[in-house]
Amino acid sequence: MTTSTTTIPPSRPPTATTGNEALTPLGADHRRFGWFDHAALWLSLGVGLLVMQVGAYLVPALGTRDAMLMIVVGSIVGAGVLGWTARIGCDTGLASAGLMHATYGSAFARLPIVLNIVQLIGWTTFELVVMRDGTVAIARQAFGIDVTTTTMIVATLVWGAVLLALISGSMVTLVRRFVARFGLPLVLISLLWLSWQFASRAMTSGWDAFWNRPGAGGMSAMAALDLVIAMPISWLPLVADFSRHGHNGRAALAGTWVGYAIANIWCYGLGVLVALSLPGADLVSALLLAQGGLIALGLILIDEVDNAYGDVYSGSMAGHSLLPRWSARRWGMVLAGACAGLALILPMHSLEPFLLMLSSVFVPLYGVIIGRMAGRSGVVLDTEDAGAKHGGAVPGGAGGDGRRVDRSAVLIWVSGVIVYHALSRLAPAFGAAVPTLVATFVVAWATRRAGGDRA
Repeated sequence: MTTSTTTIPPSRPPTATTGNEALTPLGADHRRFGWFDHAALWLSLGVGLLVMQVGAYLVPALGTRDAMLMIVVGSIVGAGVLGWTARIGCDTGLASAGLMHATYGSAFARLPIVLNIVQLIGWTTFELVVMRDGTVAIARQAFGIDVTTTTMIVATLVWGAVLLALISGSMVTLVRRFVARFGLPLVLISLLWLSWQFASRAMTSGWDAFWNRPGAGGMSAMAALDLVIAMPISWLPLVADFSRHGHNGRAALAGTWVGYAIANIWCYGLGVLVALSLPGADLVSALLLAQGGLIALGLILIDEVDNAYGDVYSGSMAGHSLLPRWSARRWGMVLAGACAGLALILPMHSLEPFLLMLSSVFVPLYGVIIGRMAGRSGVVLDTEDAGAKHGGAVPGGAGGDGRRVDRSAVLIWVSGVIVYHALSRLAPAFGAAVPTLVATFVVAWATRRAGGDRA
């Protein structure tokens, strides 16, 4: 099947009164992201304390060399899938919810969209808890403030208020004027400093002893690869919400791939260094022990805000696709407030099972989306869902001829979830994410309709 280039209509972005913003292709005159914008955004989103914490899970089960190899391979593969999905979002102009509608049918798509909202609420709550704990740790060390229930509540509410303020503004302006110009350079300086500090600690006994340190066992190399891939895979349901603002699909693919791969390799690797330097230490406490760690941690916490923002922004687009009477901004305000409330009451420190559970759902989900939509153009959604029902219209739409449920896509997805869990239980040494992704992609590609660009 030949690949064609999407012609993007120069339409204004829809609103809650003109249609469904998440299910309507974004017009060319409202696309601002170039290659550097994609790369800067995903390098920034890929940096986080949670990523470092997951990296620390790899040791001492794996040896240093094996852990680093799995980090590099898993990051390249995972970021490549993320970049491929970014290109699809850019070429079609559709948000993530639109891709789900186009692949699974307008009726069934509501299920993965709801699952996506649930996972985005979970991620945002995680981020707020991490930012709160880091802030409290900094306040204790720098100013001697006692950790009490009141300080925890205040720190949570402050970060929640920052998130509410950001979500009320423009996403494109935030990425191009703050993240790319100011936030990212400061974070890179912090990562360079911390990497130097912990690499020096980890290699006190020499490079050979550090690099050839054997693993203690308990985790296979492929299971470690799954854990590395889990992080970029967790961003798959968000990437199109941002990449649709790009000028060019190839730039969206390359920028997303390069930016996220660098961030994932760096942060996972730093997590390994911290775990080897200070075994058993809490990540935040370990970072504070480094020389200059107080400033570096503070800058990383500031960068952590864009991760929470990205989750809420994407959640707002998903919510808007379900209830377009509420604008995306209104959805964002509600979700940000709800996550701040959840961060006050929920225990959110068991991360590894949460990551792997998300992979089992979204790896096959996006294996099918990529298999069905890669190289497609001229995608048209069911106008009943995309806006006609709410007083708007979809550019290029044809009244009500879309599929309500694509049974074959649904069957491949459900089968993929089963295969993922079966591999995890019966053949953990082979991993689950990569085989499931490849299998669902191949089957979805082989069964898509020739010329069936209409969804």
